[in-house]
Amino acid sequence: MTAHMETMGGHGTSGEPKTRRDFLYLAAGAMGALGAALAAWPFIDSMEPAADTLAAGGPIDVDLAQLKPGQQILVRWRSQPIFVMRRTPEALATLRDPAVTSQLRDPNSEVHQQGAYAQNWHRSIKPEYLILVGICTHLGCIPTYTPKVDGPGAGLPATWPGGYFCHCHGSRYDLAGRVFQGVPAPYNLPVPPYKFTAETTVSVGENPFGSSFDFGDIVQI
Repeated sequence: MTAHMETMGGHGTSGEPKTRRDFLYLAAGAMGALGAALAAWPFIDSMEPAADTLAAGGPIDVDLAQLKPGQQILVRWRSQPIFVMRRTPEALATLRDPAVTSQLRDPNSEVHQQGAYAQNWHRSIKPEYLILVGICTHLGCIPTYTPKVDGPGAGLPATWPGGYFCHCHGSRYDLAGRVFQGVPAPYNLPVPPYKFTAETTVSVGENPFGSSFDFGDIVQI
């Protein structure tokens, strides 16, 4: 699989892809404090799966080998954006920080927005890797991966620990996709069915052995 580099400014999405090959994006952003103005993101694109695979909603394989701590890739499954994040130890620490969890609407993921294998403090199979459907549970916008900031950012509090921010209506999620209180979005971001097929390869669209999680049964996407 080959890829080439592009650079984009700002912290929004890249817009419509120019070709059908624009499928896989790598947003390489530091998880540390970046100030109110977020850095530009480099992106990598790669060849998308066959059209019949996407149309059928079949599973897709994602190679995590080149994903560095603090980076996220965006892939497409069932025509939905899927966030794949490799979290740093510092990011994982925030997920159990009482100062953060006390601000969350559903910190224990009690609402059925994930399979049982992701109903834990990190909402994933392996704590290091986060996999989410990147669609805001308010009105279906796509939130932006937004690192920690020093001081208040645009629409973000001074204590922002890093996570996902929906610029459309201000909904905020932590780095496990758990929604904050006091924002329009009612539920955590969904976790799609997925399983590891190798140490650094996941199949999005398939459950681990022994799980019968049906993505169609989640409360809301």
